Amino acid sequence: MVRNDLRNIAIVAHVDHGKTTLVDEMLKQSGVFRENQAVADRVMDSGDLERERGITILAKNTSVYYKDVKINVVDTPGHADFGGEVERVLKMVNGVLLLVDAAEGPMPQTRFVLQKALSLGHKVIVVINKIDRPDARIDEVVDEVLDLLISLDANDDQLNSPVLFCSGRDGTASLSPDGPMESLVPLFETILAHIDPPEGDPDGPLQMLVSSIDYNDYVGRTCTGRIERGSICKNQEIVVTHYHQNHPDYRAKAVNLFQIEGLKRTPIEEAKAGDIICLSGIADITIGDTVCDVEAPEALAFVKISEPTVEMTFSVNNGPFAGREGKYVTSRHLRDRLQRELLKDVSLRVQDTDTTESFRVSGRGEMHLSILIETMRREGYEFMVGAPKVLLHEENGVTMEPVERFVCDVPADYVGAVMEKLGARRGDLQQMAPQGDRMRIEYLIPSRGLFGYRNEFLTDTRGEGIMSSVFDSFQPYKGEIPTRATGSLVAFETGEAVTYGLYNAQERGALFIGPGTQVYEGMVVGQSPKSEDINVNVCKKKHVTNMRASGSDEALRLTPPRVMSLEMCIEFIADDELIEVTPQNLRIRKRVLNNQLRMKQKFGGK
Repeated sequence: MVRNDLRNIAIVAHVDHGKTTLVDEMLKQSGVFRENQAVADRVMDSGDLERERGITILAKNTSVYYKDVKINVVDTPGHADFGGEVERVLKMVNGVLLLVDAAEGPMPQTRFVLQKALSLGHKVIVVINKIDRPDARIDEVVDEVLDLLISLDANDDQLNSPVLFCSGRDGTASLSPDGPMESLVPLFETILAHIDPPEGDPDGPLQMLVSSIDYNDYVGRTCTGRIERGSICKNQEIVVTHYHQNHPDYRAKAVNLFQIEGLKRTPIEEAKAGDIICLSGIADITIGDTVCDVEAPEALAFVKISEPTVEMTFSVNNGPFAGREGKYVTSRHLRDRLQRELLKDVSLRVQDTDTTESFRVSGRGEMHLSILIETMRREGYEFMVGAPKVLLHEENGVTMEPVERFVCDVPADYVGAVMEKLGARRGDLQQMAPQGDRMRIEYLIPSRGLFGYRNEFLTDTRGEGIMSSVFDSFQPYKGEIPTRATGSLVAFETGEAVTYGLYNAQERGALFIGPGTQVYEGMVVGQSPKSEDINVNVCKKKHVTNMRASGSDEALRLTPPRVMSLEMCIEFIADDELIEVTPQNLRIRKRVLNNQLRMKQKFGGK
C-alpha cells in the first residue's frame, strides 16, 4: 500500500548552509504556530550548546501539513563530527532536500551526506539557498552540484533532480533564480510531486527499525523509527531483535506511542506502515534494533556507522583542587555518565584502561568529543582529559591512519602562508580554483595534522578564511608531523596569583590567568614562545623595604590574559599535559605536578 497522505524527508547540508532556518520558515508557513506566537530563531536547535554555537548537534524530527499531506521533516547536523546522526536518520526517510549555499557551493560535508543518501537510493531535491547573498554565484553552484552528483555515481533519476532557488531567511522559494519569490509553496509542491510516498504492507507482521534514542531519568529510553511494515497499538506485546545476532531477542510491551506534530510529541493509540513514531517503555532498546511482531521476529538490516577516528582519555581529577567545584567527581560517576551517553550516540566508543580511574573515549573528531566534555561539565561533572590522539590500525602489516578531505576558502593574498603550513603537516594538494577574489584549496591531510591548526589558520588569514574537513579514508601512515613549537609557562608554587608575580612572568610569554587566580604547582599559566617549558612564580609578592611600601606595585601594567575556551585548550595541550575540567573552570596542568620529579623524568633520572 502507498501512503499518499505522507512524505518523509531529511534536510542535509554542510554546516551553516541554512537547514534549521529553512525548517523554521516551513513550520511558520504551514500554520504550526499561532499568528501572535513568539517564536525563537532556529527553533529546532533546542539545546543550550546548539543555540550558543549556532550549530545543530542532534538530528531532530518535526512535521508540517500541506494540502492535507503530512510531511515528516528531519533536521540533521551539518558538522562532519556528527555525521553518525545523519547516517542513521537517512534510514527513516524516502528522500532528501540537499541545501547548498549559493556562494560557497558544495563543501566536504555536502559530499559526505549526499553520498550516503545516494547509496540508499533516495530521491534528491537540490535547493540553492541564500540566493540573496551579494556574492552569490548561482549558475556556477548549480553546475558544481551536477558535477558532484556525477562523481558520486548518481542514477538517472537522481541526476534529473529538480533544482529550487531559495532564501531560507525570507521564507521564499522559486523554480528559477529570477522567478517570483513569494513563499515556500514551490518547495512544498516539489516535495509532494518528486518525493515518493512511503510504501508498506499494513496487514503484514510489524517491523520498525530504531534510528535514534532519547533518554531521560523519568521515562527511560524513548526510541524513534519508521514503521516499515504492519501496524502497532498502544500496550501491544512486541519482540525486540537485532540484525547482528550478538543481541538475544526479548519480549517487551509498547507502553506509550507518540507521533510528532509540529514541535510536540502527541500520544496516539495506533500507527501504521510509513509513520515515524516514538515509542517508550522498553528498557534495553538501542539504535539498530528492530521492533517486531511476536509471531514473526524478523530483523531489518542497519546501516553500518562509520568508525571513530580520534580518542581522548577521560580520568578522575586528582589535582590539588579536586572536589572543590564539581558535583560528580568519582570514577563511578564518570563511568555511569559515559555509559549513558553511549545509549544515544552511536559514533562514540568507551573502553576501560589498565586503571579504574580512567577511560578511553573515541569519537568522530575533536568537536564531537569537546561537545561531550562541555555537556558533562555543565551537568556538574569534574574530571580530566588528555590530548587527542588518532586511532591507527593495521592492514596487511601496514599501519593505516585516518585522512581528512580539507577544503578552505581564503583571500588570494594568504594562499602561500596556508599552503606552507599544510605542506609541513603532510597535506597533499588535490585541487585549487579561484572563486571571485578568493581561492578554494582542497587537500588530503592526516587527521592528526589538523590538531591545533584552526587558530594558526585564522591568524594566517587575518580571520577571513573559512575551513572545513570531513573524514575521507584510511591511508598508510604518513610519518612524523611536527607538533607544537611553543612551550608552557608552568606555575612554580601553590597560592594566589598577584600582580607583581604576573608582571614579571608576562615578559616570558602570553599569560592565561589574571590577578587573584588560585594556582598550584605544575599548573600551566601561559604559553612560552620558546620550545621548552619555563617555570614562573606568579605568586611572588614584592617585599617591604625601607625605601617603598609593598603596595606600590599597583602602578604595574599587565597585558590582558588570553582566555582559553575548551576547544583552544584541546588544541593547545601537549602529550605531557592534561585539561582539568570543572563546572566553573578549565585549567591546563602537567601530568607530573612536582617540578623536580618532572625534570628527573625528562632527563632520565640524572
